[in-house]
Amino acid sequence: MTDFSISADLQEKLDWIRRFVDDEVVPMDALFDDGQVYDPKHAASRAVLKPLQAKVKAKGLWGLHLTHDLGGPGFGNVELCYINEILGRTRWGPVAFGCQAPDSGNGEILARFGTPEQKKRFLEPLQAGEIYSCFSMTEVEGGSDPTQFTCKATLEGDEWVIEGEKWFSSNARTASFFIVMALTEPDAAPHRRFSAILVPADTPGITFVRDVGLPGEPLGHGHHAFLRYEKVRVPKDHLLGARGGGFDVAQARLGGGRIHHAMRTIGSTRRALDMMLERAVSRQTKGKALAQHQLVQVDIADCWIAVEELKLLVLKTAWILDQGREEEGRLWIGACKVRCAQVAQQVTLKAMHLLGSLGLSNETPLASMLSGALVMGMADGPTEIHQMQIGRTLLKSAKPATGRFPTEHLPYQKAKAQAWLAEKK
Repeated sequence: MTDFSISADLQEKLDWIRRFVDDEVVPMDALFDDGQVYDPKHAASRAVLKPLQAKVKAKGLWGLHLTHDLGGPGFGNVELCYINEILGRTRWGPVAFGCQAPDSGNGEILARFGTPEQKKRFLEPLQAGEIYSCFSMTEVEGGSDPTQFTCKATLEGDEWVIEGEKWFSSNARTASFFIVMALTEPDAAPHRRFSAILVPADTPGITFVRDVGLPGEPLGHGHHAFLRYEKVRVPKDHLLGARGGGFDVAQARLGGGRIHHAMRTIGSTRRALDMMLERAVSRQTKGKALAQHQLVQVDIADCWIAVEELKLLVLKTAWILDQGREEEGRLWIGACKVRCAQVAQQVTLKAMHLLGSLGLSNETPLASMLSGALVMGMADGPTEIHQMQIGRTLLKSAKPATGRFPTEHLPYQKAKAQAWLAEKK
């Protein structure tokens, strides 16, 4: 039986998280810049953040994405959907609860593919919130298509030697280590050519070409690094997973990351919708409140429907994953990836439109939210790639019509029904 009720225990946790986020986490958005979210050396923000993280840990809610065996609370994906919706309303929420991207995804693959030594050195401090990490995969020419990667790693004795460039490596400036996707098996099948290698950030040979920003940020400023690896040497045992198994590592990471992004998008788009509602009942034009204009009512209705549709899609995807149906879940995760980008752009643009010049300015979070929505449509694979994959998956089970006309051709259906009726007599 379908049941959308929430258990009393989860509801109690959600109530606490909502109060905590509103009262103690949201103010950090106003106090500190985006670039300070992942900067462990920024003393002022850490002085505020550390006590908040301590409260979260004391409440047993640290590392929300982690299973019990990894020291986390062991929430299922459906439960995480409700929680991440709250955290998605603020930039600092995930960091306060130890479940921020890209660290959550990097932690998951370290837990799944890492050796005991790798887990001790990289995973434990990452999960404790002591360090941050970077997933260094995208390249300038190849984008996120692994079959086009040219950054290579060659095994020389007991060391991997990495040479090449990586583009849009998020949070590289403040990361303690990188997970680098490098070409190691040039003669293998396309998806077996590259491997995942752990690279400590202080390894000689890593050059920051420049920082790349998002729309609206000044040239040369940003949190996505253009990196050059020039004969970067790391020990042989820094290989993460199997040789040629980089695609498996990336897919294990990206699947969970995509649905968590979608969960948080529910919260951020609902925040934009809340801004629309407040504006509609606050602003007067043409002698009446915006809320009394029919097109405003239509826009608000469309945005609310879109957010609720997204939430239902994410909840079903989360439920499928909680049933252990990971293969089927890939189709649904792809759908979440597509829809969350579309909804984020739709609702944010409508909110900006309703707030007018204020919505376009840098005095509300909407411009930054729109930039994030645009990124959502391209990060972890462009929206169109996921649409193509969904289409291909569905077409695999489609069967061609047996006759000259489609199965639903009415004359055919009528003849079939008459034959069925004749058999009844």
